[in-house]
Amino acid sequence: MDTSISNTSDPVRVIQWIIYIPTLVVGFPLNLAALYLLLFRICRWTESTVYLTSLIVNDILLLFSLPFKMYAYQNLWGLSMGFCSFLESLVFVNIYGSIVFIVCISADRYISLQFPFSKGLRSPRKATLVCLAVWLIIFAFTPPVYDLHKKENNTSSGNANETRCFQQFSNNTWQKTWIIVTLESVFMISTVSIVFFSVRVMQILRQLRRRNPLDEKLRDNKSVKIVLTNLVAFLVCFIPYHVAAFVYFLAKNYKEDTEIFHLRQFVHISSTVGSVNCLTDGFCYYLVLKESLLNVQRERGRMSSANMVTTSKRERGTGVDGHTGGKGSIGLAR
Repeated sequence: MDTSISNTSDPVRVIQWIIYIPTLVVGFPLNLAALYLLLFRICRWTESTVYLTSLIVNDILLLFSLPFKMYAYQNLWGLSMGFCSFLESLVFVNIYGSIVFIVCISADRYISLQFPFSKGLRSPRKATLVCLAVWLIIFAFTPPVYDLHKKENNTSSGNANETRCFQQFSNNTWQKTWIIVTLESVFMISTVSIVFFSVRVMQILRQLRRRNPLDEKLRDNKSVKIVLTNLVAFLVCFIPYHVAAFVYFLAKNYKEDTEIFHLRQFVHISSTVGSVNCLTDGFCYYLVLKESLLNVQRERGRMSSANMVTTSKRERGTGVDGHTGGKGSIGLAR
């Protein structure tokens, strides 16, 4: 393939297709099915389901952009650059939305175990407000994405008259130190947070199970599996990209473009690997939805049992009253 069409190599494009096709084929049905269960089967909003809904919507936004991204790496961009920038912003939103929502889910599990009687610390309403704040903040940071392809600043390799998307950003982009510092800081703080919450959840549950070895709720608690699943997905999907972006940023400002070609390929590959979070999040969906469905079934079971007891008492009460009334009538007749 003519290298003038793209600044990525053939092996990189092969890796992208190998990862993106399964991600799309499996990810779309998985996320839509999870959203359907939340909205139409569970119909019960808890802190976990609120955060999970935001995570699902976040993943669907990335999945929407993937077909266009696959096209952009194979061809010159034939659509509007405004739409291109919008799609690129969805990738940014997905990466940092996923990072923050995963941290929120782990933090919520930690708070529920560490402070079980402090109801004021967590509620579905507060979880909703947190999610709204996250969405607003992340989208508020997307405007720089719309400047990635400014022609007056675009001196990167390749024909300046060619229009590309998802690649060949302007050199000016990599000179904005505040962008890379902000992104890397968010990632590092999130990494420390999720590791802390994961370790503490495991420690707290281990202590509780030792004190109450026969407690079924503690044995069935999904918190450890949920935070560990989130932790593994977080580390696998996002560490490579942030390492690649940081190293490339340093090299871009101190070396010629011809000397950093392989680093550029590393950035593209690590970004591709990051999209796998749409699949790895599925394990979190499964655990949270399973827990929610079990809770709903238990609630319905308790309500059904309570209704049966109430109905039985009423029936017994009616039978006694009728019998007493009969005796009274006979006595009066006598």
